[in-house]
Amino acid sequence: MKNIIIVLCGILLTTSAAFAEPVKDNAFASYLLSNTRITGPLDFCGEKVPIDDPEIRENLEKEMLLFLGDPAQVILWLKRASRYMPYIERMLKQNNMPDDLKYVAVIESSLLPHAGSVKHAIGFWQFIQETGQRYGMNISSEIDERRSIFTSTIAAIRYFKKLYDDFGSWTLAAAGYNMGEAGLKNNIAFQETNDYYRLYLPLETQRYIFRIVAAKLILSDPKKYGFHLERDDLYAPADFDRVQIECPEDMPVTVIAKAANTYFKTIKDLNPEIRGKAMPGGSHSILIPKGSGDGFASRYANLLSQFTPVASQQEIRPAQLAQPEPDDQPIKIKKENRAKAKKAALMPDILRKNPKSRQNH
Repeated sequence: MKNIIIVLCGILLTTSAAFAEPVKDNAFASYLLSNTRITGPLDFCGEKVPIDDPEIRENLEKEMLLFLGDPAQVILWLKRASRYMPYIERMLKQNNMPDDLKYVAVIESSLLPHAGSVKHAIGFWQFIQETGQRYGMNISSEIDERRSIFTSTIAAIRYFKKLYDDFGSWTLAAAGYNMGEAGLKNNIAFQETNDYYRLYLPLETQRYIFRIVAAKLILSDPKKYGFHLERDDLYAPADFDRVQIECPEDMPVTVIAKAANTYFKTIKDLNPEIRGKAMPGGSHSILIPKGSGDGFASRYANLLSQFTPVASQQEIRPAQLAQPEPDDQPIKIKKENRAKAKKAALMPDILRKNPKSRQNH
């Protein structure tokens, strides 16, 4: 009995000593807490985000925590933004659209041209095929303009104009962009309110504005959140010449590359809308490396005069040309980037130790 008492006393003394030691400061947790103490006023496209409401503040804090808890993703956003945002900003300004709409592309695709979703939405602005074609994009087995920053941005602007005309609010326009205008109209009519923050919508759409606003807060002032990127850290916009080509029939991209004095890969990278190894017959505007435009027309004409159609060579069947390459499949955006509620429990240690959590950045 005496021995048992001695052991118990030892355990109690050890436990007391452990609790007496000061808990080491978790710098990362402190960073997250300090940077999610959000102060107003806040707005999206000039429309108030009512963060004085505890529920709304909680929703925004959650999205801030998730984004700041994945610093690699934020760094990639900042790097890519330098490449693509100047064009998006210019087009929004030319069309008298709110600058904040540029953050929609960040949330939709992380600014990846080949991004794709389980709903078969593709590209920078994540258009499904029917909506993309409705707003003027060429989407086929050979060309998918949803992957073009130029064509898809113009289509997104046209779509947002229509949504704003429908709902009279940029906040609701963004919600409609996410869930579809018909579904949003039905919910507004059924719930008898047109206040986004009071509507019960699909969970992804309930998070949507908060995700956009969180991205806006971080990307508009990255140094405030500890992201000190130098100019050399940023990805430069592509430097290119734009040329018009006529393809009498399916034209191998290798022919275009030779005329541009460059590589197949370079043409594919500059023109992500090209799905396979050939351009379909017809007239096309394509990008080639800067400086290659000089003499391109004559080089292309010379190669065209020597060109033997692939089908007649029986190297590749015509049906094969219509199929995307294996590496042409869209990148699946990870679940937290597609606004799935189940990712709300993201843990910093997991982010650091599990490389799979970053594979789709």
